[in-house]
Formats: sequence, C-alpha cells, structure tokens
Amino acid sequence: MSLETIKNDILMGRTCLGIEFGSTRIKAVLVDDNNVPIASGSHDWENRYVDGIWTYTLEDIWTGLQDAYKNMADDVRNRYDIELETIGAIGFSAMMHGYMPFNKEGELLVPFRTWRNNITEDASSRLTELFNYHIPQRWSIAHLYQAILNGEPHVKDIDFFTTLEGYIHWQLTGEKVLGIGEASGMFPIDLETKDYNARMISQFDALVAAKGFPWKLADLLPKSLLAGEYAGRLTQKGAKLLDPSGTLKAGIPLCPPEGDAGTGMVATNSVTKRTGNVSAGTSVFAMVVLEKELANVYDEIDLVTTPTGNLVAMVHCNNCTSDLNAWVNLFKEFAESFGIEVDMTKLFQVLYTKALEGDAECGGLLAYNYFSGEHITGFEEGRPLFVRTPESKLNLANFMRVHLFTAMGALKTGLDILIKKEGVEMDRITGHGGLFKTKGVGQNFMAAAMNTPVTLMETAGEGGAWGIALLASYMKNKEDGETLDAYLANKVFAGQEGETVEPDPKDVAGFDEFLVRYTAGLPIERAAVDSLK
Repeated sequence: MSLETIKNDILMGRTCLGIEFGSTRIKAVLVDDNNVPIASGSHDWENRYVDGIWTYTLEDIWTGLQDAYKNMADDVRNRYDIELETIGAIGFSAMMHGYMPFNKEGELLVPFRTWRNNITEDASSRLTELFNYHIPQRWSIAHLYQAILNGEPHVKDIDFFTTLEGYIHWQLTGEKVLGIGEASGMFPIDLETKDYNARMISQFDALVAAKGFPWKLADLLPKSLLAGEYAGRLTQKGAKLLDPSGTLKAGIPLCPPEGDAGTGMVATNSVTKRTGNVSAGTSVFAMVVLEKELANVYDEIDLVTTPTGNLVAMVHCNNCTSDLNAWVNLFKEFAESFGIEVDMTKLFQVLYTKALEGDAECGGLLAYNYFSGEHITGFEEGRPLFVRTPESKLNLANFMRVHLFTAMGALKTGLDILIKKEGVEMDRITGHGGLFKTKGVGQNFMAAAMNTPVTLMETAGEGGAWGIALLASYMKNKEDGETLDAYLANKVFAGQEGETVEPDPKDVAGFDEFLVRYTAGLPIERAAVDSLK
C-alpha cells in the first residue's frame, strides 16, 4: 500500500487501534483499512510480588498505557509526518481474569490480583463442586469467594468488580462491559443465552446469603457483549487519560474489551470449531474450539468461550518462558564477562537451535520452570529447578532441550486429557508468542508435545494487540449479518497459508519419555517448595 493511501486512512479515521496488556509488555498496534499494521508502540513492565500477591499498581497501569500509546503515536509521526488526532475504532485487551473490586466511589478496594495468584484453591474447589463446573483459581468469581471465605472486610463495600481490560475500558468510556470471552472467565456463561449462567448466579447468591451482603452477584458483574457489538465511545476524560498531550479527540467508538485468550484466537484465525491455538510466552495456554460439551468435569480443563460465544476448552499454565529467559540471560552474562558483546536475538537463536541436537528425551535431564504455582500439577507456589543423575548426559544441547520441553510439560499434562480421554479432534493448531520466534524449534517441539501439526502464520508475531485491533475493525467495518469467522477468513487471512510442521515421531516418543520422568519427579518440586521458603 502506498504512503499516501496510509496517510489518508490515518487522516480520515479509517484506522483501528488495539492495545494489549501482556505480562511483561504493553503493546499498541495501529492497523489500516486493510487490517495491516502500520504503526506500533510498546512499554515494558513487570508484576510485583507484594504481601504474597502478584500485582501491578494503578500507576503501573496508567503510566504504561500512556507510554505505549505515545510510542505508537510517535511512530505515526515519524513514519508519516502526521499527528494522530482520531482513530476509527479502539479495543483493549489484557491478561485474562484476575480480580479488581471497586466501591461506589470507583475506588479500588484491594490491590489488583492477577491471574498469576494461586491463592483461591479452597474457593475454586467449593465452587466447582457447587456448580458441577470447573472454576479455575484465577477466575474472578474464585477470587471473590475466597475473599468471602477469608473474611476480608472489603467485600461488603463492593459495587462492581472486573478484570484489567474491563477496568481500563470503563475508565475511558464510562461503560462497565466485557467481551463474552473474558466474561466467561469471570463467571460461567450460558451458551444458549450468551450471558452469565443464571442458575449458577442463584446458587452463588444462596451460598453467601447468610453473610448479609448488600449486593447480589448479578449487580456486580460487567455486562457481557459479543464480538461486533458497540461498547461505548471514548469520553473527553478518557481521551485525556489515553493521550495526556490532548491531541487525540474524544468520540471514538470502542469494541468490547477481550482477554488475551480471545485476542489470541482472533490473531491466529482460530475461532471456528475444530481449530485451536497455543500462546506461549510468560504463561502458556492452548485453546480448542469444541464441537460439543465435554463428557466430564476436569480441574485441568477450563471452559471459556470465543469472542462470539462458542465453547472453548482451555489448558492454561502459569509458567512457560520465564525460566528459559533466566538461563539465556545467564549465558549472556557469561559471554559479557569475556568482553563479548551479545545480540540477544542471535543468542536466543543459537541456544534454541542447539536444542535440536539433543537426545530425543533430553539425555535423562529434568527441569521444572515453576516461577509461580502450577494448578495442573497441584502447586500453589513454584521453585525453578534443574535436576540430573550422575548418569544423565549433561551437554548444552540437552540442557536447552530439557528447558524447552519443561516449558510445555504442564501443558502436555492437560492436553492429554482432552485428546486421549475426551477424544477431542483438531483440524488445525496455530502457534503464537515468544516461544515460537526461533524458526523450527518451539514449533517442532510443540508439535511433538501435542502430536498434532502446528502452524505459524506470518502475522503471528503481531500477537494479541493485533487481535484486539481486528475485533475493533470487525465492529466498525462488518457488513450486515457478517460473522467474525467470515470476516477473518475473507478480509484478514485470505491467501495466508502459514508454515506447518508435522510432528516428528522420534520427538513425539522422546517427549512422552520425558513426560514420564517429569511426572515421576514432581515430589522433588514439592520438596523444594516445602523446604525453600
């Protein structure tokens, strides 16, 4: 597309903006009228561990958002010599679920509790039994009920609770809404009504009735919206919050805010039945759009929805690349000690590629990447570990291979339930996220772990910020009756085949052998958690 055409799209407000709050980076992506990224900006941030809670402060949230937006607007100015004054539509996304309760004055009652907190086991277990429906620890309703079980004084004062992107959307538009995919991680959704499950809401109200709270659950939840529905406009206050320079004008429409699970589905064109995607970064999760309900309830399997309200089986693991990154940084420090200047992109490529030379089952090595707890394997806290026997084959190839394998170990544990116990079939799995950046490594190993072909799209690197920009574009540009599936297939991904890797039988057998060792070694991780405080 010509420079002049892009400039006209910007000036005429034919663009769409997606901003996603990831675990370590806030990213803003601006797309043109053809849904092609034309500018971007980002802001790096890190969660804090305060008083036993993984959190980000409100200051972290707003300074990060403003910096990411400013960097994107600067990119527009530098590329096209234009000040960004208006945008066709905006969407916000963030790390799924968690807990942000507010009082009538709009004040946050306790620090934001992120998805990373495994502190609601009691509530999760009781609600799962009550509803006969798995309620994961990171879901908002589990956090609320755990606060009730703990006798936390803030609960009586709650007027509204939501997730991170729901909070940002509310502050910028005044609308207390969520996209249905993210809403399904606050409280279970009725697939027929496309709204919160009324029977379960009644059960919850009855469960806590004796507490005498001045609220009913339905009054606290944000309204659930489907992809394509209008979700409010940027207010004057919101425009100033997003762009303190005052350049951005109010009145821009916003699409329903969605979680990173939903935007990952959109960014990989995985919203139709029998498709799925794997997002692998700080955390890792696999999403499979189901043809029917599962026969049984599993603690390891979460049931959420696509942004259009179709049922999705989700295997979510808290830990993926954090320990890998720590080891790569150690190698960087080693090289720099010899006066060698290190290019991080090349270092990742060299070390990841080295893993391809390792023994199929990692030479008897064992590692756990548990920076935080891991519910699938029953850990409320984590201790990163590397373990070997005197007979293990310790070399660089096996060392890197075992850390790549263990990044998928908990995921594999959950996926085996879907594939082997429930007989779920998939036509296509698409990968995205940092684990897949080095060509032919993460993709190959994920195919081995899932024993399923894995596809990477050229656009997969754009991630969830692009995915929420596409949802904003769909709301703005869809034709009457046009489904999200059709919009993505015909107007975004048409002609894009991606690169598919078939599972190597040797790697599949090697991963299975590694998983036996991984499962047998879990008591070692338990001992580390219990002994190292």
